[in-house]
Amino acid sequence: MAGDKPISPFWSPSRHLDRRPFLQARGTVTGALRGFFAEQGFIEVETSVLQVSPGNETHLHAPRTEIIRPDGSRASRYLRTSPEFACKKLLAAGELRIFEFARVFRDRERGDLHLPEFTMLEWYRAGEPYNAIIADTVAVIARAAQATRIGRFSFRGRTADPFAEPELLTVAGAFERFAGIDLLSTILGGEGNRAALARMAASKVRVAEDDTWSDIFSKVLVEHVEPHLGQGCLTILFEYPSPEAALARVKADDPRVAERFEVYACGVELANGFGELTDAEEQRRRFTDSMAEKQRRYGEAYPLDEDFLAAVATMPEASGVALGFDRLVMLASGATRIDQVVWTPPAGEK
Repeated sequence: MAGDKPISPFWSPSRHLDRRPFLQARGTVTGALRGFFAEQGFIEVETSVLQVSPGNETHLHAPRTEIIRPDGSRASRYLRTSPEFACKKLLAAGELRIFEFARVFRDRERGDLHLPEFTMLEWYRAGEPYNAIIADTVAVIARAAQATRIGRFSFRGRTADPFAEPELLTVAGAFERFAGIDLLSTILGGEGNRAALARMAASKVRVAEDDTWSDIFSKVLVEHVEPHLGQGCLTILFEYPSPEAALARVKADDPRVAERFEVYACGVELANGFGELTDAEEQRRRFTDSMAEKQRRYGEAYPLDEDFLAAVATMPEASGVALGFDRLVMLASGATRIDQVVWTPPAGEK
């Protein structure tokens, strides 16, 4: 608009001064969480950013680059979308409790809650059930809030007390409560019945002819479930349907659901955790299916990390979680956008 003042660069003293309290809070939270993990007997690790495969989820996109070997030959590499593959190799190597503040990268993502480069806090417990990692996640969020002395999280008109007892809600229970959908009735033998879910969801969301079961599931989750989560207190959304298991193991007593959970505050997803899958052949099948779907949708697919799949076959039973550290700092500092809590914005942006 004519007459609008140009946006000053992030390094201008006046703009930096506005952001500095949030950046100081970031340092405070980082120190507090390192203290938490030290108390729990974790070791901090640093894993490599360049990977043979950045991850094999259908809708995650990674920047690609090339390395030049000493003989002049070239090899494709990707900037990781998560440190998960590398961390699980360390579990296979014998590490028991590890955590990492990892720089990760996602193409096609930018907004108040998304950055193309961000920090993911990821940690793992070998030999321990995923209930332990859920308890960790609740404690980490509370420790961050304690560090900044914020009483309540607030975002877009919603509030949540990070110190209150969290709400426990299964995914099936959430779909029934907020969308009137009997989700588990659409799952048979670990597979989603697309036609059944489409019938139930038709009055709730727009269902396209080429939408898969997972597409419809995601639309209902985003439009009708997530806005209600993490209001007043944290919400732990658990027992994800098995078609959405990702890298989680299916529950032994109910193959319709997996040992996967997410944690929400003020409608914002903060963390995504698993009771980890250790069946390498099942993991290969899931990755192969996901990459076939990625190729169909986006015209590209990422290679499988064979070294990772070999490590999965030997790693111990474990649980792990990935937490969006920038999002947590945003809520704990009272910021309103994720770019307020990063020291420098994405390259090319002011």
